[in-house]
Amino acid sequence: MAQETVRIQPFIRRLWKSDQPKLVDHFQRLDEKTRRLRFGGTVSEGFVREYAEQILSNAAVNFGSFPDNELRGVAELRGLLDSWPRSAEVALLVEPEWQDAGIGEALLNRLVAAAQNRGIKTLHMLCLRENLSMRNLAKKHHATLEVDIGNVEATLAPPWPTPLSMFEEMFGDTRSYLDTFFHQPK
Repeated sequence: MAQETVRIQPFIRRLWKSDQPKLVDHFQRLDEKTRRLRFGGTVSEGFVREYAEQILSNAAVNFGSFPDNELRGVAELRGLLDSWPRSAEVALLVEPEWQDAGIGEALLNRLVAAAQNRGIKTLHMLCLRENLSMRNLAKKHHATLEVDIGNVEATLAPPWPTPLSMFEEMFGDTRSYLDTFFHQPK
């Protein structure tokens, strides 16, 4: 019997400096394999802590997923300020127990909307070749994949901003929001 994937409606919001302790806890909960997939190699506890303490800079837009009122997934949009046309890097991380539930997809949708609203024309995602979840997520967004010996670089091209993209960045996936709004349980 095939295992059915359970999809949830993750609560996603922008992360602020006040979320710093939750962010550090989130990164500290990661197992070695998840850390290696996220950072592209083995990293120390000290590296993870320092990274988590510095992620909320003014040069980045960060979103978090709180499906059980605990931070379980993080998405980063970090601009490449010296590029023209404007481009940015995207990074996603979902705790292993919460993967395959739609959190990564929802986080990436939010990042694409944020990039679109900032006039970013190219998004870059880098992952290890073995990270099939990230590769599949990039393919869902029609990314171009360039496979190297151990890495895969996915490139996405967000369209111009629209009122719908502004709404999606602020409130999340517009399709599910509108579906919920117009199809209330009886």
